[in-house]
Amino acid sequence: MKTYKAIFFDWDGTAVMSRKAPAEEAVAAMKPLLEKGVKLAVISGTTYENIAGGAIERYFTEKELENLYLGLGRGAYNYAFKGGKPYVFSHCIPDKEVLEKIHRICFEIHMELKNRYGFNTDIVFSRPNYCKIDLMVENNRGDNLFMQENELELLKESLKAHGIDGGLQALIDLSHKKAADFGIKVAPTCDAKYLEVGISSKSDNADTIFTHLQEELPGLMPQDCSFWGDEYVGIEEGIFGSDSFMCTKITKDGDFFDVSDVPGERPHKVQVLGGSVQTFLDFLGKQAGEA
Repeated sequence: MKTYKAIFFDWDGTAVMSRKAPAEEAVAAMKPLLEKGVKLAVISGTTYENIAGGAIERYFTEKELENLYLGLGRGAYNYAFKGGKPYVFSHCIPDKEVLEKIHRICFEIHMELKNRYGFNTDIVFSRPNYCKIDLMVENNRGDNLFMQENELELLKESLKAHGIDGGLQALIDLSHKKAADFGIKVAPTCDAKYLEVGISSKSDNADTIFTHLQEELPGLMPQDCSFWGDEYVGIEEGIFGSDSFMCTKITKDGDFFDVSDVPGERPHKVQVLGGSVQTFLDFLGKQAGEA
């Protein structure tokens, strides 16, 4: 098996089944790699408080933590550790004026969908650099916040029933149009249930941490890295899940793996393995040299 100098991975649905699930199995699989000096980078849309209960550092020694990175909040924060404590070494947080524009953009999207199509949405305004627009308000994911197997079809049927032509691409286009009205550019993504609109994405996390690692490991190449997720699947032609944003102009020559069993098209670089969290944890074990 090919061994990697750096492993980038999503958290919810890839390393753990849900953000409320126990993290012991994940951190146990991570620990020997960190001890060996392998760089691990969690790339997730969530916040620090939702990674291993908000205190992932308690599971590792100071030496191990020197090899751990967290890219969180759709590009918002990039964490490293010093003296056993997390610190933000790079961020992409909009100023108050831009954040207010993001909020207004999402409200405009919400109102147009409601007034023009009778399509109801909810908005989460509390994120530091983006808003989440719930496109499936009647569909509760519970603790499993990753994309569910039937959500794509449910959303497509709902959009069609409300007369929204163009499917999700129409929602992406609407996001760009409303942003242009406010004089800013956005990076909208969608995992079926949520349309997320902000100024950054997982691409920013992946690029920032990879570039930072190149400073620590001179000669590090994308080919030395693997990128793991459960939300690569195509929602529509040309529109893929949030983990696909880890594949950038900088990282595109790395190896990309999907542990989701959801059927559908993936970006051509992605190898579909299925098997959910256990597949990823087994991979970590093999990378650490376990039998």
